Amino acid sequence: MLTVREVLGDLEVRLMAGEENLDVPVRWVHISELTDPTPFLAGGELLLTTGMALTTAKKQRDFVATLADHGLAGLGLGTGFAHERVPEALVEAASDRDFPLFEVPYELPFIAITEQAFTRLVNEQYALLQRSIAAQERLQRIVLSERGLDAIAGALATLIGGAALVFDARGELQAQRTFRRELDAELVDALGVELRERARRGDSRGFVPSYVDLASRGLALPVGADGPDRGIPQAWLVAVKDSGGLAEIDRLILHQAVTVVALELLRRRVADTTERRLAGDVLTAIMAGELEGPDLARRLEPFGLGGRVSSIVLAPGERDAERCEAAVGDALRAEAVSGLAAAGGRFVVALLPGFLDEELFELGDRLAARVGEALGTRPLAGAGRAVAVGRARESYHEARCALEARELGAGAANGHGARERAGGLATYRDLGSFQLLLSLQDSDALRLFCESLLGPIEHGEGHYGGELMRSLEAFIECNGQWEAAARRLYCHRHTLRYRIRKIEELTGRDLSSARDRIEFWLALRGREIVPTPRHSEVVK
Repeated sequence: MLTVREVLGDLEVRLMAGEENLDVPVRWVHISELTDPTPFLAGGELLLTTGMALTTAKKQRDFVATLADHGLAGLGLGTGFAHERVPEALVEAASDRDFPLFEVPYELPFIAITEQAFTRLVNEQYALLQRSIAAQERLQRIVLSERGLDAIAGALATLIGGAALVFDARGELQAQRTFRRELDAELVDALGVELRERARRGDSRGFVPSYVDLASRGLALPVGADGPDRGIPQAWLVAVKDSGGLAEIDRLILHQAVTVVALELLRRRVADTTERRLAGDVLTAIMAGELEGPDLARRLEPFGLGGRVSSIVLAPGERDAERCEAAVGDALRAEAVSGLAAAGGRFVVALLPGFLDEELFELGDRLAARVGEALGTRPLAGAGRAVAVGRARESYHEARCALEARELGAGAANGHGARERAGGLATYRDLGSFQLLLSLQDSDALRLFCESLLGPIEHGEGHYGGELMRSLEAFIECNGQWEAAARRLYCHRHTLRYRIRKIEELTGRDLSSARDRIEFWLALRGREIVPTPRHSEVVK
């Protein structure tokens, strides 16, 4: 910052008082002949005057007191006009307040002082701008190189000489880097509490943290919001100087860093959205049997999956599927497990590395628990065994069937009893003897079983067979509950009862029987594994 000493520099002026305060900063140079110019000044100005209104000693003393109390940087009195020399009362008052006072001789015009000051101020502002541009370019390169929030916080900590922290909208710490002085955990926790309280009040304005140790050296700025009417910020950027207060360049860099942090958060959102879309495409293709073998292995490689894979399927319901998908992604990151997750209908599927059974079951329990914390209620979950990456569809179907068997009470119908694990995770082991049937993938035996049960429904009623099949699946997925199944089909329950009676007539089965419902359920799942060949394929 420009100081009084630097303004006077090599000018032909005579210092009369206030030598100890010559290094105070000067924000501007102002000329006035008013007895009280302070209503038009902000503080920090260097005032020049000829003293035309300072006709008495009292007025001179009051004038100095007014300027000093308002925080001006100093006073220059031009002699040769109203005063041949600087009045003694003015010198005494300035000396008492240690307020810089200097004489400007008649030969030195005020414009010479203002030009010198303004030139220095412009040069300093230009240097400040250059430094801030260089800082912003450095931060932008970090975003473009996709090095993440930690790298941005680290660069920012170096630039300001203090700690840089990024919190999310809920006050949870996302990144923290320090310069030379570490921050106490208690202090970081206090910042989180204050941010959560502001989020509760809907306050999105920047502020100085209220923690006693941060009041003079800290600043919190909202990311993605500006003012109280812009909603809750996406995040908060908090800076804490190691020592001293934040300088003008520090504040300028921090305000630029807000934009950089917002760009990084946007980049992460776009990347996450793209990854979820790609993951959804891959998992949809796996579930539909469109990807397998070497092609599937190649598509899964970018997700860090190779060799063997296993599956976890969760059933949060269609309304919560999107939230559950995001929660599963967060849970996998928290567990430091690579994989991909995507929603499909009422299920969310996670394809994971090929863990051993017990390790997979424990991980499944933890994932379901983490997701339950995020959703407010723990969803049912099923686990499929580890298989070769090209056969990932088998693991998915085992996990899904285990989950649905738990919903339908398949274990009891099987006569073995479902072996419920702690936390309610269903596994392929719970399928009992039905596991053998599901293992007959891509075989004539499984196709024959499915056709024997579902063929009469599909072919016996012409075009109406498709409606009967949809009604059958909804009825079974709702575990025989008429109202729930009718709502899913958007039809009246009497219409559904008519369709179910028609199915019983065509198949000779009784859908009030748990065993018959289980066999239909297995046939429907088997049809997904081994689709009925198209007519053209049969002709070939």
